Amino acid sequence: MSEPIILSAANLRKSYGAGASKNVVIDGLSFALRRGECYGLLGPNGAGKTTTLRLCLGLTAADSGQITLVDRHVPQDARPARLRVGVVPQGDNLDPDFTVAENLLVFGRYFGIADNEIRARIPKLLEFSNLTSKKDARIGELSGGMKRRLTLARALVNDPDLIFMDEPTTGLDPQARHMIWERLKTLLAEGKTIFLTTHFMDEAERLCNRLAVIDHGKMIAEGSPRELIGQHIEAQVVEVYGENALAWAEAEGRRKSARIEISGETVFCYTNDAQPLLDGLQAINGVRYIHRPANLEDLFLKLTGREMRD
Repeated sequence: MSEPIILSAANLRKSYGAGASKNVVIDGLSFALRRGECYGLLGPNGAGKTTTLRLCLGLTAADSGQITLVDRHVPQDARPARLRVGVVPQGDNLDPDFTVAENLLVFGRYFGIADNEIRARIPKLLEFSNLTSKKDARIGELSGGMKRRLTLARALVNDPDLIFMDEPTTGLDPQARHMIWERLKTLLAEGKTIFLTTHFMDEAERLCNRLAVIDHGKMIAEGSPRELIGQHIEAQVVEVYGENALAWAEAEGRRKSARIEISGETVFCYTNDAQPLLDGLQAINGVRYIHRPANLEDLFLKLTGREMRD
């Protein structure tokens, strides 16, 4: 039996401007999150990820479409719905005038929680975010990783059913990212639901039960990471680079690969049988290569392209 739906969006549309200057940001987007899952929203810059989160929270009004958030209609009942939601924004908008513990206390008051109840929750939140020893520190004394962990702890102060996370590990070093991942896995094990946007494909592959890839405000793929990779990408990838890589691609690579993509001086060879490629590469001078299984980044680049987005 599948879990009930905690967030649903149907045929969302949002644009800015009019006439020739009209910019369509969200174009007929539909999806649904089940309780207890981590649902990822992937897309290049400008694809509409942050706007989608704002629509779901009732912070921006859609031009058309329907949103239901924790059994309430948005934007009509957005305020009571948000009482059951936590948000980790892209930036750390912590109050520098307060200590770590005071940030949690003041934020809890926004939800109408009594001070004595918030104070009772703070030790557990600090332990969860590994900030117990920093409870009296000012925000300016914290590292970037500590600030992100505090922002996560703050999003949990109201014991939310659903947590929106907008690129939660951007700018963090590998150790801090892994700590955040472990904390998120703990929340999922406790039955929380997470709606995640990220530019890190390994993050999405590790955490998400299901994900959607959007571009220009449209859904272009949805499913589990493994399902999507199996549906859209050949099973194996051989990355070839070096001074003779491009010449090799024209002479041999295209003939022995199901599909080739060239990015700079690297040739990406996609195939379901890499052995003929590998056998031939061993005899070629001036090239190096990596053989690996296809991953979510390959899927993302195939669906959205390799060109830079501003």
